[in-house]
Amino acid sequence: MKTLEDYQAGQVLLIDKPLHWTSFQAVNKLRWEIRQAFNIKKIKVGHAGTLDPLATGLLVICTGKMTKQIDTFQGQIKEYTGTIVLGGTTPSFDLETEINETYPTAHITPELIHETTKQFIGDIEQYPPVFSAIKKDGKRLYEFARAGEDVEIKPRTIHIAAFEITNIIENNVEFRVVCSKGTYIRSLANDFGKALGSGGHLSVLRRTKIGDFNVDNALSPEQFIAQLKG
Repeated sequence: MKTLEDYQAGQVLLIDKPLHWTSFQAVNKLRWEIRQAFNIKKIKVGHAGTLDPLATGLLVICTGKMTKQIDTFQGQIKEYTGTIVLGGTTPSFDLETEINETYPTAHITPELIHETTKQFIGDIEQYPPVFSAIKKDGKRLYEFARAGEDVEIKPRTIHIAAFEITNIIENNVEFRVVCSKGTYIRSLANDFGKALGSGGHLSVLRRTKIGDFNVDNALSPEQFIAQLKG
């Protein structure tokens, strides 16, 4: 069982973030539980890379002096699995918003799906979703989006090392992606649908790896709290 000194000296906690939790909520919950367990007022706790509320999976959370390593962890290669639904787009590129346009899918074949992934391998230009936490002029992009305001978004160069289709069930395309820091899988889903001429949005997303850290070794918040209380 870890001591207060361990947490202050610095720990790297692998947490499997539940659906609908924000990354901020997960950090806050763990910080509060550590403070309660050791009856202290303050301890540094931060995460190495945000996950959307509609995504699950690996959050690397650092405590104490290990928070200085957050930038290093954030820069590491990430792996995701998920599902893209073809035939419709949403403004947020995922299920946070309703489908706003539908497209035909009769021309889609497994061969076309597999062939189209090749367009997204390597260094590519990607536009982040307007429903994102990126800041522009001191405001988050999603604040402009929710207010119905247009905002100019600049593309970023990102790197996709692998884009593998793992299953196709009707219009649901299951995938695995290995990518660089700054990649938005929601944008990839939207761009992939566009390239197929059928529209697409993300319906499931799970982060499985950050560098050498694997979600298979992660604890749920409940498991971490039970371990903390011993």
